Amino acid sequence: MLDMGKLQPFVLEMLPFLGVCLGVFVVLGLGHWLLLARHPDMGNEKRFPRQLILLGATLAGVLLILLVMPIDAGTRGQVIGLLGLLISGLLAFSSTNVLGNLMSGVLLRMTKPFRLGDFVRVGEHFGRVSERGLFDTEIQTQNRDLVSLPNTYLVSNPVTTIRSSGTIVSTELSLGFDVHHAQIEPLLLQAASASGLQDAFVHVLEIGNFAVTYRIAGFVEDTKRLLTSRSDLCRAVLDALHGADIEILSPTYMVQRPLAATARVIPVPLSTAAVKPVTEASEAPEELLFDKAEQAEKLSVERKTLRAAIDEMQMSLKAASTEVRAEIKARLEQAQEQLQALEQANPEEPEERPAGLY
Repeated sequence: MLDMGKLQPFVLEMLPFLGVCLGVFVVLGLGHWLLLARHPDMGNEKRFPRQLILLGATLAGVLLILLVMPIDAGTRGQVIGLLGLLISGLLAFSSTNVLGNLMSGVLLRMTKPFRLGDFVRVGEHFGRVSERGLFDTEIQTQNRDLVSLPNTYLVSNPVTTIRSSGTIVSTELSLGFDVHHAQIEPLLLQAASASGLQDAFVHVLEIGNFAVTYRIAGFVEDTKRLLTSRSDLCRAVLDALHGADIEILSPTYMVQRPLAATARVIPVPLSTAAVKPVTEASEAPEELLFDKAEQAEKLSVERKTLRAAIDEMQMSLKAASTEVRAEIKARLEQAQEQLQALEQANPEEPEERPAGLY
């Protein structure tokens, strides 16, 4: 039979430990439900800081359980030391495992190299940022595909970010030595102007064995039309040079198909009646190609605007008279409801990004 006299002190000694364990589990379960479980449609960007909070709470809970364990001080110190060694070991090997992506995700939020909706180039990948998660970052490519890049890949490789205030669009072409550069440069500048570029300039990049390589570039302010702007520039260059009876052709073309000395490789001009007008699209191709990234950026901007409006209404409410206080309070509640709905999917917005070229 059990000796109740001996069992009672053991139970009394274990009660605080069991109570702390139960409290930790309840708090962690409640925190998980409040921060994550009740928001199943929350985006990765909004989920990230909440996951960090839960991770910190879990580590604090484990440490609290170790401190109240009914063991002697020496053994408790050894267990805590072992836990510290395990955590140190995980951090030491974080560059090659899941923890490495976690640490890289934290670093990306500290350095803020890009935000949602930005055009970025990392290695062979190019597209607009559509999601930033705890372990990876998702970009939408120019084929409308979604590519998830591990955060360690972004930290260990150079990231080129297109500035939202504008960037440089350019194209290169090679022309023969029989055309003087003084004739080419005005035509290229004319093409850049016709395509809508600002502050255009021409560089002679290379004098090769068979041709001279030119680069025409200009500034485009609307980076959301980046792909269309480059296409417009190439089209304008073709029209300008062919219109001036200048062929865009390397002399090595003669090796493949000999031509007479006076032959010109230029499209035959079409009459005005034969040219069909190009129907303007209802929306830019970029809006279809980068729809998810575009939506994420719009939500971010909308939430920022709502926050500014709420701050302004709260300031006005303090100095408002009794007659208009009810109206301001109603608009303030409506704005707060809209902000709360947006926070389910909309991420935090970092600061201005560094420069980048396309």
